[in-house]
Amino acid sequence: MDTPEDPRLAEKLKADRPHSARVWNYLLGGRDNYSADRMAGDMILDTFPDIARIARLQRYFLARAVRYLAGEAGIRQFLDVGTGLPTVDNTHEVAQRVAPECRVVYVDNDPLVLVHANALLTSSSAGSCDYIDADVRDPESILEGAARTLDFSRPIALTLLGTMGQLPDSDDPWSIVARLMDRLPPGSHLALSDGTDTDKALNEAIAAYNDNSASEYHLRSRERIARFFDGLELLEPGVVPTTDWRPELAEPDGGPASVDALCGIARKP
Repeated sequence: MDTPEDPRLAEKLKADRPHSARVWNYLLGGRDNYSADRMAGDMILDTFPDIARIARLQRYFLARAVRYLAGEAGIRQFLDVGTGLPTVDNTHEVAQRVAPECRVVYVDNDPLVLVHANALLTSSSAGSCDYIDADVRDPESILEGAARTLDFSRPIALTLLGTMGQLPDSDDPWSIVARLMDRLPPGSHLALSDGTDTDKALNEAIAAYNDNSASEYHLRSRERIARFFDGLELLEPGVVPTTDWRPELAEPDGGPASVDALCGIARKP
């Protein structure tokens, strides 16, 4: 993607500095990124080559989670916060293949994601999609906007994949998740994943990224990631590496190898 010629747009997008959504897009093989994003991605790959696999595994977990939620759990409404740039098998595509009547609301505050929002809104005729330009640190605005599309008297699946790692501990990301879940009715679910701080090479790669990026990412321990599910009924197999949450044989990057990212799904009683 070329850097925007309009200086006002370039300033808004901060195209001269890497941004997490665009770096992640690059690691997934996408084209919605700029030179600064590719340089940051390559820097991380040089220090921690497995980061691209982690990116792919998170997408596989998203697909498995949504298939489970729309299928076995019977959820028909999804609130996808920190959606990132459109790629293959977005939340509404996976959910509406299971149940075409599913409603999906996407939330992000990256201007480039907003530019691509139309690609996220191609809902099935039986269901619906919406996009909210909002910051996860403002859950009240997210919930107010989501209520235009979602019925808060029926269960909703909240997905936060790689999202809470964008916030430092000083923002108390645990309270933000709790505030979002508090407003959702019983039977709602939380699907969450984030990177762990147990690998020295990954820690060094993320520290270098944070020093050169317009945004930061914060790796956390297993115990601190598990805290996001406090007060909820954690589903089997619990908080586990993304390779281990109900893996499917068709996924080429699956298998027993360890991965520095954890995930889980829990139900609100």
